[in-house]
Formats: sequence, C-alpha cells, structure tokens
Amino acid sequence: MAATATSIKLSGLARLLVQENLLSEADANTIQSQANVAKTPFISNVIASRKVSSEKIAEISSKSFGFPYFNLDVFNADYLPAKSIDLKLMQSNRVIALKSQNNVLFVALSDPTNLHALDSVQFQMGMTLSPVVVEDDKLGKWIDKIVESKDTAMTSLDVDGDFDLDMGSGEEETVTDTQEVDDAPVVKFLNKMLLDAINMGASDLHFEPYEKFYRIRYRIDGELRDIAQPPLAIKDKLASRIKVISSLDISEKRIPQDGRMKLVLSKSRTIDFRVSTLPLIHGEKIVMRILDPTSATLGIEALGYEPAQKEALLHAVSRPYGLVLVTGPTGSGKTVSLYTCLNILNNPGVNIATAEDPCEIPLAGINQVNVNDKQGLTFAAALKSFLRQDPDIIMIGEIRDLETADMAIKAASTGHMVLSTLHTNDAPSTLTRLMNMGVAPFNIASAVSLITAQRLARRLCKSCKVPIDAPKEALLEVGFIEEDFKEKWQLYGPKEGGCEMCNNGYKGRVGIYQVMPVTDAISRIIMSQGNAIDIADQAKKEGVNDLRRSGILKVIQGLTSVAEVEACTNE
Repeated sequence: MAATATSIKLSGLARLLVQENLLSEADANTIQSQANVAKTPFISNVIASRKVSSEKIAEISSKSFGFPYFNLDVFNADYLPAKSIDLKLMQSNRVIALKSQNNVLFVALSDPTNLHALDSVQFQMGMTLSPVVVEDDKLGKWIDKIVESKDTAMTSLDVDGDFDLDMGSGEEETVTDTQEVDDAPVVKFLNKMLLDAINMGASDLHFEPYEKFYRIRYRIDGELRDIAQPPLAIKDKLASRIKVISSLDISEKRIPQDGRMKLVLSKSRTIDFRVSTLPLIHGEKIVMRILDPTSATLGIEALGYEPAQKEALLHAVSRPYGLVLVTGPTGSGKTVSLYTCLNILNNPGVNIATAEDPCEIPLAGINQVNVNDKQGLTFAAALKSFLRQDPDIIMIGEIRDLETADMAIKAASTGHMVLSTLHTNDAPSTLTRLMNMGVAPFNIASAVSLITAQRLARRLCKSCKVPIDAPKEALLEVGFIEEDFKEKWQLYGPKEGGCEMCNNGYKGRVGIYQVMPVTDAISRIIMSQGNAIDIADQAKKEGVNDLRRSGILKVIQGLTSVAEVEACTNE
C-alpha cells in the first residue's frame, strides 16, 4: 500500500502543504488518491478531511505565491463585473470574477497552483488576469449563488399576461420573424444585456441602429454609456426578439409601439421593463426602461428630503383633501416620489386609484389604470370614472391639458386627496403654468396644497470620494452663504477614474428638492395673478429652499459635488 501511495503524483498545493508541515506526505498521498478517484479538487478533499482549515490554506497560499488574500465575506454581489466567466468554466475550475478595471480582470480562486484554470479564463475573457486567493468553502458558496441567479434569470423571461400578442396577418412575414426570434445566440445575447443592465444599476437600455454599426447604451446614474457594438446584422433579429417578449406586433415596423415585459430573477424578485420602439431610417430603435418595484418601497427617508421638507410633504399628503404636485424634467424621480407617498397612504381603510401612462410599478392594494388615448381612456376620462368609484386618494400620472387640470382641481376641492405631476422647472413656475393652461386663479389657490420640484444629482462614491479645497469666493458665487462657513465641514469631489465600486467617482443618485407649501400669502399672490418671481420671493421669505440651495446642503453633507449641483440646478 505504501508503495502505491508514494507513486501518486502530488498536486502543487499538496506539495506546498507537505512542505509547510500542515500535512504529512502519507496523508497528502491518501487525499490526492481520493480526489483522483472522485474527480474532485484536491483542496476540497483536504478541507473535507478536516486536516487543514480552508482559512489556513488560503493564508499559506497567499504568502507562498505572492497573491493577495481576499475575504469573500465582505464582497457585495452588486459589484460583480458585467462581463462574467462562463458558468461551466467557473464551476469546473472553481474561479469567479470579482471586478474588472482598465482591461484587468480580478479573479478569485482557492488553489493558485491551478494554472490551467487561469489560462482557460484568460483565453475566454481576453483580459489580463490579477488573481487573488480566497477560502475554498466560501468560494464554493459564491459559485453556487452565481450559478443559481444566472440560471434562474436566463430561463425566466416571461410575457406579461395583460397584453395580447398580435403576430400580424401576413403569413410569410410571420414565419420569417418567428424564425428570427428563435435564434438561440440572439436570445442569449439579449438575456445577457438585460442582466448586465440590472447588475450595473442602469435605468434604461438603448438599442440603436445606424448605417454602418449597431450600438447598445445603458443610462447609469443619469448618464448614457456605450456598452456594446454587436454585429449590424443582428439588429432585426434582436428587435423581433424584444417585440415578442414585450407582446408587440413583430410584423409592424413602420410605427412606434409600446409594451412591457418582465424578468424573473428569483422567487422574491421580478424586474419589469417598459419597452418603446421607434422606426428610424436604418431600423428600429428600442428603449427599455427598467422598473424595479423595490424602488417604490425604499421609504421617504431614503429619497433625500431635508427634515423640514419631509415634514411639509407628509403633512400635505396626510390631509383629507387637496392637490399635491410633483414637478421636474423626465428622469428626475417624480414617479418614485409619488409611489413613495402612495405606499405611505396605502392602508385597508382607504380607496386609492391611479391613472398612469403606463403603470410603471404594480402596487398591491391600489387600483391602477393604464391610460389609452387611442381607445378614449385619457387622464381626464379616467379621473371622471374615479369620482364615481368612491375614492379617497387619486393619483394622476401627469396633468397635460386644461380638462385634466380642471378635473384634478375639482376632485381636490370636493374631499379627495389628489397627487399628480407637471413638467415645470421649479415649484413657483408650476402655479403660473396652471394659470397659463386656463385654470382659474381662485381654483388654484383653494385646491393646491403643496408643490415639490426635484432633480437627481449623482451621489459621490463613499469608497473613493476625495476631500478638496475651494476658495470661499468661488463657493459664494455658486450660491453658498456666509452662514455656511460658521461651522466646520469638508468639501468633497469625485476621485479621477473612480474605483471598482463606482462610475468615475459617483455611485447612485440623491434627490434635490424644493418643497413649497401653498400658504395664505402665496394664495393671495395667485389670486392677484402674480408671476413666478413674486411667488418665489414670497416662498424664500417663508424659508423655502430653492433647488440650488437644497443642492448646496447636499454638498455640505458630503453627498455630492459642487459641479454636480451646478449641472442639475441651473440658475
């Protein structure tokens, strides 16, 4: 038996453990023999034998081979790189990708002597590798977690049952399109694009055809970034695939279409996508908006309201009647603010109805209606119907015309709490916008309770933001006031190039708000048909911060940079 055992060729890791006196040569031979028979990694058999701990092996391997040691307990799945290792390769070689930066891929493995694994990963990824050593048992758990999430997500694309799929009347064209959308590489590519967008925290995906190339971009933290340029020949097949899973007519390529689809990531998490197609001269552009239901349940504390602003908003929405308006440009977070208010108000004792175009986030306990202008179901028509449904709270996706505005004012004046949005630059100009639409000043003054204008500024990365100095005079020109310099605080900016946790020094976004209650003094200005400047001056006297001032407070708190506040709160 002894002669047989010594004839076994020990792996590099086995020889290291023997040299470090962590294993006897006999034990190493026995475990290596068992691993060969079972066709399992030597390191897993060592740990299973309890001769050497996973942590000890990682420490020795790191020290002996000069690779950094990394504790996977502190690793966050949100930072997994968008370009991932093939699942089979990951499982067979027990290696995962941790992050990518400047064409360098940081990979975690428990056995640094496994050069075959590193060569295979480098060949597949086409990047320079930077290995780190991790504990094998923790690595196994991460591999299982990644495989489970990828398998679930890749196979769980489902069509929303609320939409009917119209394949068109042309039999020949329908057959051709069906063949296109069943193309397996296209299906896998689209699934990967969707999962990468979710992992990178994107809000929108843009699929854009041009004459000589095809481009895919993600909107991350408010900025569009180039992600991929697949072959131009894929554009029609990809468009057809997206239209099928979004319940759109794949035979219609001449007019815009809107649809929805969902991606089931796990039993507890489903991501909805709002899909819009637009015919261009070189093909169909498709934009997919990611609608994550968890964003509506963050709570008002997570949105970034200052304490006084939060108190004013909660007081306004808790009243039995009145009109609360949220204003700002597209992509400023108005929908999330409205849904957050609805979540606060949603309880068994009230009847809540919403009219949206389209319904972005399904909420249990709330009656949500999709507006359909073509069928005559406009915001105004939905609002008329709501008033016959014994509502307590009504949410209108957007006030677009005088008819909708008059109906909202009427509802707010007759014992209903109404929430809605408008596209205006700030809170004071919202009131003059309503007057310009034709709403009587008396009705505005009596019905509107509060207006909140908002923007989303990029949030500085907590891991790499850097302290900076700026002349006091320059800060005063931006909008800082003398009182700001009476207390000590540090000015921060983004780190050039950022870190592995962020996008060029920023990670996520923070809300900047102007919350203006309609007081008696402001109502008198409205009644006298005053302009937005008069209203803004009165609001400032009453302590209402404008958007620039609210942004400066976020700078003082170290949440964002001066440049970011200047960019999103133009004066």
